[in-house]
Amino acid sequence: MACAQRYVNKVAIVTGGTRGIGRGIVKVFVQNGAKVVFCAQETELPAGQSLESVLNKEGLGSCTFVSCDLTKEDDIKRLINVTIERFGQIDCLVNNAGWHPPHKTTDETTAEEFRDLLNLNLISYFLTSKYALPFLRKTQGNIINLSSLVASIGQKDAAPYVATKGAITAMTKAMAVDESRYQVRVNCISPSNIMTPLWEELAGRTEDAAATIKGGENAQGSNPERRESRAAAPTRTSLPFISAQQR
Repeated sequence: MACAQRYVNKVAIVTGGTRGIGRGIVKVFVQNGAKVVFCAQETELPAGQSLESVLNKEGLGSCTFVSCDLTKEDDIKRLINVTIERFGQIDCLVNNAGWHPPHKTTDETTAEEFRDLLNLNLISYFLTSKYALPFLRKTQGNIINLSSLVASIGQKDAAPYVATKGAITAMTKAMAVDESRYQVRVNCISPSNIMTPLWEELAGRTEDAAATIKGGENAQGSNPERRESRAAAPTRTSLPFISAQQR
């Protein structure tokens, strides 16, 4: 029961919280007593409202869905402002939202496609952190960024995606150094294959979707619910994160 009380009176923001890993993170935070503000784009409004309704009936904590286009700085500011107006503090920010485009060779990828992906997968992490940090410093809270194993090992026909994830890992380390003076922890998680709706969608674009999905299931940790409890842990010792202290 002590673990279940772990996040009572803590406030967390989770981006991309309606599906996959993000949905699992929201669920675990609420189950453990946190007040969660989670967001996704406007098209996810029905999914967000449905999850909000279900978890508010089941969990020890509570959650609130906010529509947010993370490629727009004003929307990010509004997300932070809504959280502060409603709860008065921020203890944890989980930057989870992102997209893996269909696999393309470098020759087929345009500069505009690369810039758009950078805006969502990387710059949104920077901006959400930037506007949350004044409040995280007050609570000595933490930021958790979702990177990917491919940042370390690469991936075929996905150079822009891999680049965004590598940049997230590097930015995490740099921001951890900067924010250590305020006792704010900045860490990242780098999952391998996780069977999420996006992963299934990408598998559906391959010649043999069933074989691709089976291959993903056989890879390490394909179930998102095995991962979310690790993300929902604003402590110093619980997680195998990448941080500025890691060598």
